[in-house]
This record gives sequence, C-alpha cells and structure tokens, in this order.
Amino acid sequence: MPSVRSEIFALRPDYCALSIIAQGVQNVARHPASDKIIETVRARKPCPAWGDAHLEAWRAAYRGFGAKPQRTPSSAEALARRIQGGGQLPTINAVVDLYNALSVRFAIPIGGENAAAYVGDPLLKRATGHETFDTVKDGSPCLETVPAGEVVWADERGVTCRRWNWRQGLRTRIDATTTRMWFVLERLEPMPMPALLEAGRLLVATLQKLSPGAAIASTIIDRPEVTPRAEAAYSNRCVSASGEQST
Repeated sequence: MPSVRSEIFALRPDYCALSIIAQGVQNVARHPASDKIIETVRARKPCPAWGDAHLEAWRAAYRGFGAKPQRTPSSAEALARRIQGGGQLPTINAVVDLYNALSVRFAIPIGGENAAAYVGDPLLKRATGHETFDTVKDGSPCLETVPAGEVVWADERGVTCRRWNWRQGLRTRIDATTTRMWFVLERLEPMPMPALLEAGRLLVATLQKLSPGAAIASTIIDRPEVTPRAEAAYSNRCVSASGEQST
C-alpha cells in the first residue's frame, strides 16, 4: 500500500494521487486498445483548459524542493515537449505506451512500476541523502546517491523515482514479463478531481481490454485531514500521510 509522508503535504498541501494496482496483466508489444488512446495524442487533440496551469504547478513544486524544472521537468512536461516539438511518444510496450499517452492527454505525471520488484511498499518522501538510485550513465548501469531534501518515491531498497516524477529507476520498470503493476497518477491544483478520476478510469478500462482477467484496485491518496471525496466513490480506501488506512 503506497503512502505519503506529511513533509510532502507540508510542501504541497494540494497534492493528491490516484494509486492503481493491477495483477494478472498480460503485457504485449502493441494492442489495439492502447493504440486507440495513443492515436488521440498523435492527432494533437487540444490540451485541457487547465493543462498548462497544471504543468506550471509542477514546475513550482520542483522549485519548492530545489530542483530546476527547465533542466529536469516533470514526466508529463517532458512528454508534452516531445509532442510539441513535432516528435512522437516513445514506443516501449503496450502498457508503458498507454500510460505515457494518458499523461500527455491529461497533462498529468503518471508512473508505472513493476510492483513485484518492490521491497516493501512505495513511499513518497524527502530523501535523507543516504538513498541510492539505479540508473544508466555513459551507457552502463550505475548507482547514484540522491541528495538530501529531494522528493522521491522509494522502497526499503532505495529510490525508485527521482525528483517526484522526473526519472524512474531501472529495477522497477515495466517490461514484457511484468504481470503485477502499480500506477500512480499525481495531481496538483488546478487539475479538477473529475479529470484525475477520468484518467484513472481510462487507464483501468484499457488495461482490462489488454487483460480481461486482470484484478485491478484503485486508491485515492490525500492529506489525512481531507474527507474522502464523493467523486472518488469507486475507490475502496483512502491512505493518510502516515500510511494508515481509513474506509
């Protein structure tokens, strides 16, 4: 069960995320259901009215913990830049291509992880300066130490995503053999909650088309003092900053 430390909500009280666990997914290179979502992005549908402001909110969030978003943008902005520059989204596999396309369509950072590769539960926190991150440097795998204060997703083994949602580590990436997956859709103001939930519904519905037998559960992650949102009725539980569950 993913959780968020209170220090993150102190930094961004407007932070809210939709967490989705999918088990029994059969990933493939391409699938018509994911291709349909990807084509809507390739057709350059207009960005949501609040989209630019949402990306700017993420830039402000990055500056809040000392990052430089012009050099290391959020994953959503990095993908949007590729499209705006006349490029195409990267082609990796059906599931990764799907959530990348939804990220562009909804102007929201979306992470997809191999849940089976986690040691313990995902935790969003500020780094202590002792955690390591597995990445590639000069074409070879390496471990780098994450600076103290940086916002990271991590597990008991190390950092799985640096600078909130900038770069994913090697260990937990989704590939063709991954069957147990964790997705996190991360929202700040002014993205409307219904838009967050719609992005989640599209992700779940498409995953079910890829793998009709998959078991999928969704969870809203919000500040502990926030009453569970009415529009999130399909979610089965909420998680507080400490990781305690409330139903």
